[in-house]
Amino acid sequence: MHGPEASPPPPVPDLQRLLVVDLGFLGDTIHLIPALHELRRHHTHARLDVVTTPVGAQVLEMVPGLGRVWTYPLGNPSPPWWRHLDLQRALRREHYDLSLNFSGADRTLFVAGFAGIPRRLTRAPARAGAWRRWLGGSLLAPPSRDLPVFEQRRQLLAAAGYGLVAPRVDLDPGPVARDWASGRVPAGAVHLSVNASSPFKEWPLTSWIELCRAALEHGLPALVATASTQARERERLRQLTHAVANPRLLVLDEPLRIPQLAAVVERCALHVGTDSGVTHLAMALGRPTVSLFREYAGLREWAPIGPSHRSLVQPCLCVDRPALEPACARSGSAECLARIHPSAVLQAMRETLEKHTPA
Repeated sequence: MHGPEASPPPPVPDLQRLLVVDLGFLGDTIHLIPALHELRRHHTHARLDVVTTPVGAQVLEMVPGLGRVWTYPLGNPSPPWWRHLDLQRALRREHYDLSLNFSGADRTLFVAGFAGIPRRLTRAPARAGAWRRWLGGSLLAPPSRDLPVFEQRRQLLAAAGYGLVAPRVDLDPGPVARDWASGRVPAGAVHLSVNASSPFKEWPLTSWIELCRAALEHGLPALVATASTQARERERLRQLTHAVANPRLLVLDEPLRIPQLAAVVERCALHVGTDSGVTHLAMALGRPTVSLFREYAGLREWAPIGPSHRSLVQPCLCVDRPALEPACARSGSAECLARIHPSAVLQAMRETLEKHTPA
């Protein structure tokens, strides 16, 4: 989506250096991009830098108009904040005029607060406390969680005085990634993302196997499956390949950088997946999606929106409970998602392809 190029005066004029602190991974960083475009539109002559994770940095490689992207490594468990004092010292030397923090999470508060930035705009933290208010600077009331995450971030800018136009997402995987993908993925294929960050967000592998067999038997386009470098995800991909045993199921089992993954999804006519960052990547690239979700608080802000997106949402007994149901804990998977039948997903795929594939 593209808005008009005309821009009202920014609420804080004459800034030379802006810093956005957002330690998100794939999906979070995708939802950051429309806010970055708004900042670029208002501060046309300023340098706009971002602090993000290594995965987020790969996403931002595809976004034009940014300055320096600083990487802040996070893992499981994440290192204590003081492990990155070298980064803090480097940020202080940049003498930023303004920082923006769209999450208000503790770690992001430390990064922006200790960087010596005189003006700080921060989403009000979920937890109160004098030190959080001190580090956050000017606190902005959180928008409604009924809005998509990208729109929540734009509304924080509106609350700070920025005028908004239509949301815009420009992702350019680049010629190298596109050439790489064109040699491996047939145009018009269906991309499958069978994994998520947690087993409790994943559809059972047996259901994926049944879906793939049925889709290929019914003449749907070739299927392309990808996974991250995590051993658990790659093992699921290996089992899928072995069980389906069809040459029209293409499995890219090599480690992919995010621009390569974007180029793969870009060549496809449809993305099918669960509650993962790849679904948000497909949405940002303008590809139709069929996604499978278990019901949970906050689902509305993460589910893809628009006429080209279908979400199959399964009621979940855990939605109002602090812990997973014993059945899910025992099996290590989401029992609610297992109740979505492959035939329902296949029907959604066929209808979406018929509606959105050019004649």
